[in-house]
Amino acid sequence: MKMKREIAARCLAAPGLRSALSTALPRAGVLVLNYHRVGDGTRSRYDRALWSATAEGFDDQVGFLKANCDVVGLDEIGDALRQRRGRHVAITFDDGYLDNHEIAFPVLRRHGVPATFFIATGFIDRRLLPWWDAIAMQVRETTRERLDLREWMPAPLVLEHGDREAAIGRVLAAYKSLPIDQATRFRERLAEQTGIEAPEVVEGHWMDWDMIRGMAAAGMTIGGHTVSHPVLSSLPVDVQREEIAGCAARLREELGIAMSHFAYPVGSRGSANADTRRLLREAGVRYAYSFYGGIATAASTRLDLQRTAIANGIDRNLFRAMVQLPQVFCRPAGA
Repeated sequence: MKMKREIAARCLAAPGLRSALSTALPRAGVLVLNYHRVGDGTRSRYDRALWSATAEGFDDQVGFLKANCDVVGLDEIGDALRQRRGRHVAITFDDGYLDNHEIAFPVLRRHGVPATFFIATGFIDRRLLPWWDAIAMQVRETTRERLDLREWMPAPLVLEHGDREAAIGRVLAAYKSLPIDQATRFRERLAEQTGIEAPEVVEGHWMDWDMIRGMAAAGMTIGGHTVSHPVLSSLPVDVQREEIAGCAARLREELGIAMSHFAYPVGSRGSANADTRRLLREAGVRYAYSFYGGIATAASTRLDLQRTAIANGIDRNLFRAMVQLPQVFCRPAGA
């Protein structure tokens, strides 16, 4: 599928063709782009799939958006959704990584465009190594030739001649699908199988509250992303409430803001449930955002506005095709 999209995007790169098609196929709604990290992750010991673009690539993308779209902040999304025509785009970041402040924020300010940063407050408060980075590090750095996780995976994972990135993806996918009562046992088994205990705390990974305050003062929107980034639908209601209300409380205490916008951790179709949405309404959340592709429209559920992921493998032609022809290139997963 990715190869077909890249080929189609290259075919549309002829001067004027993509713009002409975009004009001929008008769209309503807002294309909400989701990033995680910006910079060079090729040598990281952690989850390299989290890098959405290089610094140079992000600068090029933001410049293209500024020149060709109406880039809106999420506080304007209600008005933008009601527009019948236009090329409305919003930029969002998840989690609160340090490179968001050090690399992405200066690019956004230089181009004069807004973005929203969804913060997992426990990572900022406690400098925790997130579970996905811990798992990636353990699978990447183990000297073991195979990992036996057959309680959760159909066969042992052979690493000797395999692709470590693919193996990391498979282990992460298995972990994300677990009910909460199996998560601790999975992590303990993985540590045993890899021979690596992941550290609880890591330095130089996250922004701090002063950085986030500075971005808010510069016009960036700050939203919530829970306290510890669990898959909410896997949690009992009382624990979901702690994650949502705890996040809202920390944003209020540190920034003096209400949690009007919220991004679901993982963001797949099954990552939230009816209890999650009820708790978000109780917390005063106006809009909540998923992560399975598509365009947010006036017909979208207010607590399930679609976002489209930007990944590091997306080249210039594909990015521009996604922005100008999202009806074709940004379809929801499973559509």
